[in-house]
Amino acid sequence: MTRIALISDNHSHNGEDIMEYLDEVDEVWHAGDIGSRESIKHIKEIKPFRAVYGNIDTPEIRQEFPLNQIWKCESVKVLMTHIGGYPGRYTRRVKELLIEHQPKLYICGHSHICKVQYDPTLQVLHMNPGSYGYVGWHKVRTLLRFTIDGEEIKELEVVELGNRWKSK
Repeated sequence: MTRIALISDNHSHNGEDIMEYLDEVDEVWHAGDIGSRESIKHIKEIKPFRAVYGNIDTPEIRQEFPLNQIWKCESVKVLMTHIGGYPGRYTRRVKELLIEHQPKLYICGHSHICKVQYDPTLQVLHMNPGSYGYVGWHKVRTLLRFTIDGEEIKELEVVELGNRWKSK
């Protein structure tokens, strides 16, 4: 059983305010728009960390993290990228990856809008954790936590971190 925190779009916000939500997880996955290496340093020091780069990320971050990650967590094949759309509105690049690799879980960021939606056509669960940062058009800062247990994705939890407009 693997407990995961899924985050995205911090845009250099250091995320000290999310640390309490990471205590109970085994791994942290980041769906891009990190902004600065310094902003994720403390997370990488305490948890196994996996990420992709986003459209605002620097060449340094793009050297450290790939555009796409495809891997297995327990018995669940995962595809993670930053920009990719959602069921019924995938980018062409991502739709091709979904068809080729047939993951059970597809993760992206970019929209800053927390969304979890099942695609019965491609038989894939889509997750976008929204944004835990302060930059963007989202109203509420969010992250997701969930468990992968063998072939099951379960215990999904949306964590609301408060209003984006409150002071840091």
